[in-house]
Amino acid sequence: MTRTKKTGMTTRGGRLAVVGALGLAAVTLAAGPAFAKGTVDITAPPTAQVGKTIAVTAHGGDDSAGFLHQLCVEENGFGEGWHQETCSAVGKGEVRVTAQGTAARRGDLQFRAVLYGLTSAHDQHPVRLHASDVATVHVR
Repeated sequence: MTRTKKTGMTTRGGRLAVVGALGLAAVTLAAGPAFAKGTVDITAPPTAQVGKTIAVTAHGGDDSAGFLHQLCVEENGFGEGWHQETCSAVGKGEVRVTAQGTAARRGDLQFRAVLYGLTSAHDQHPVRLHASDVATVHVR
């Protein structure tokens, strides 16, 4: 008895099955849920003098439907823990805020911006959507 190699329909059928599975996976991933995208950026000077004005600006937004946005600048320094310095007005789309203040002593101040989502202009329970990286100001 002689052996013959099968290369006809079996190989083509296997290839077709693999290509079909990859196509189905691509369609499934493309039809999956879309996640909201948002960013928050903060800028602060790297150093500041004691008694001089420090200006920190932040901007951010999120494309989540149904939310109004409010952006707040928070400060951490001199053992006080994180606390809000100022917040922007409630708005749709991208929001901006600027915080200005002076440092009375030497040390490091840390700032971050936090974007909140609100269901109405007077929402008492905002949802924290995004936070920026921490910006450190060395006060000399």
